[in-house]
Amino acid sequence: MIPSSAPASVGPPPRHFALRIALLFCAPLIVNGFAMPYFPMWLSTLSMSDFEIGVVLALPMFVRVITAPIAGVIADRLGERTIVLIWSGFLSLATALVLFYFRDFWPVLVIYTLQSAVYSPYVPIVEAIALSGVRRWGFDYAHMRLWGSVAFIGATMLGGWMVGIFGSDMVLPAMAIGFGLTIAMAYAAPRVGKPRRPSPITALTEPPPKSLKQLDLQLLLIGVTLVNASHAMLFAFSAIYWQHIGYSGTEIGLLWSAGVAAEVTMFIFAKAISRRFSVWVMILSGCSLAVVRWIIFPMDLGFSGYFILQCFHAFTYAIMHTGMQHKLVERVVESQEASAQGLYFFYTGIFTAILTFLSGYFYAWYGVKGFYSMSVVAFAGCCFAVAAWYLQPQRRGSGGKTSEAS
Repeated sequence: MIPSSAPASVGPPPRHFALRIALLFCAPLIVNGFAMPYFPMWLSTLSMSDFEIGVVLALPMFVRVITAPIAGVIADRLGERTIVLIWSGFLSLATALVLFYFRDFWPVLVIYTLQSAVYSPYVPIVEAIALSGVRRWGFDYAHMRLWGSVAFIGATMLGGWMVGIFGSDMVLPAMAIGFGLTIAMAYAAPRVGKPRRPSPITALTEPPPKSLKQLDLQLLLIGVTLVNASHAMLFAFSAIYWQHIGYSGTEIGLLWSAGVAAEVTMFIFAKAISRRFSVWVMILSGCSLAVVRWIIFPMDLGFSGYFILQCFHAFTYAIMHTGMQHKLVERVVESQEASAQGLYFFYTGIFTAILTFLSGYFYAWYGVKGFYSMSVVAFAGCCFAVAAWYLQPQRRGSGGKTSEAS
């Protein structure tokens, strides 16, 4: 999906670059594999209300949109970006250890928000280092990134097994071990020097270029990121709901792993799919199936039904995201790549934070039927995407050529 063409005269790559980047992706995604499904379950053991759980999960997302670009600027201006990775790992581990000593809403909210602030730049900076390898030496991004998803699946499965044995008390120790791995991998990360191009999150600190202000492209970005954000209630409350209806930790881990495995499979075949289907088919099919996914979720599906529904993630995220990336490559010149990705990150972060906060209300009021609200959000995103399709320059008689502004 990301072209790999090695420019001339850049010198040899660091030793074992691809292996070290693959391991560097694994460490933070091990943390995420423990935290995303099971941290909400740990919060539910603290006698927090569904609304309070929504606040604890949502506020860090708002903070992340601010702190990640600032850290990105610092990383891009330093002679070596791995310095920020090391600091991020150490500070994240420190907040994880402090969290052991608190159980009340306000302290947990403050500490978890601080953890999100210091952890937020880790994955984007790893992405930036990996892309430096793609641009300078022609490494295959997908093959490096794939191992991070494998690590996420492994952590999710291991976490589910551990929840079955130790209960939700295993969450904080597992996250702390994961943060320890981020420190170790930061020290082992390849040093590539100062970047030749800004990181996508750094671009958020500057106004977007004119090409990104085109109405159809803005509508498409809003539509796709709304559909991305409609997953907020799944991330916040699915594990709590599945535990409530009697699924074991191992079964919950399998359900989460099914979604990620389907996503990875779709990414593997995305290149072949993009040759056969148009970008708009990819995007609109993902948007439409998201509406269907959240309408079906509240039904009594049984474990096998939820397993199949989780595989919808291949469409409601992976294929739609791939189509969005193709559209950005098509419509935005290479020099504005970072700005385009930064805006995509910003919209996704803001919408997901808002909907995570609201999902606390919806789940508290309606239980699992609150997922119907996510279908409404996905439908709104679908409408924005259709409007973008209708307003694209090709349909306005521009001879099939898009307009790119410098």
